[in-house]
Amino acid sequence: MTKKIAIIPGSFDPITKGHMDIIERSSKIFDKIIVAILVNPDKKYFFTLEERVEMIERSIAELDEANNIVVDSFSGLLVNYAKKVNSNIIVRGLRAVSDFEYEMQLTAMNKTLDENIETFYMMTNTKYSFVSSSIVRGVSGFGADLTKLVPKVVAEKLEMKLKED
Repeated sequence: MTKKIAIIPGSFDPITKGHMDIIERSSKIFDKIIVAILVNPDKKYFFTLEERVEMIERSIAELDEANNIVVDSFSGLLVNYAKKVNSNIIVRGLRAVSDFEYEMQLTAMNKTLDENIETFYMMTNTKYSFVSSSIVRGVSGFGADLTKLVPKVVAEKLEMKLKED
């Protein structure tokens, strides 16, 4: 039987509890999960790739299902990365209906580029339906308690990073 390897792509700048919800639930469905951090040289990130990898790895280590989850990074087309890691499954989290339109476009493009790619959508837990990385970054500078929105390691990193600036 072929192992079902699923890719959960994103910039994860930073990873949120909404992301973690999708990762954890996916890890119970698929044999292996690859949390694939997109590296876009044209984009300015708040956290470095190394910081994002570390935060994700530390956050995942706390999950019961951590043994089938790995963290990796890629640049370029997701379909090319999927071929490289021998996967044809992409998992995308949806927070609201507004996410669906954009995700549908990505799915159609990926399917056009590689007809073997299958995309699975998962609705995040409703308690995280408003949480995004950009919202977390936006409120982090105002002393908000972020522990309801992001894993503890992320809240700590955000606090440290803001003190540096």
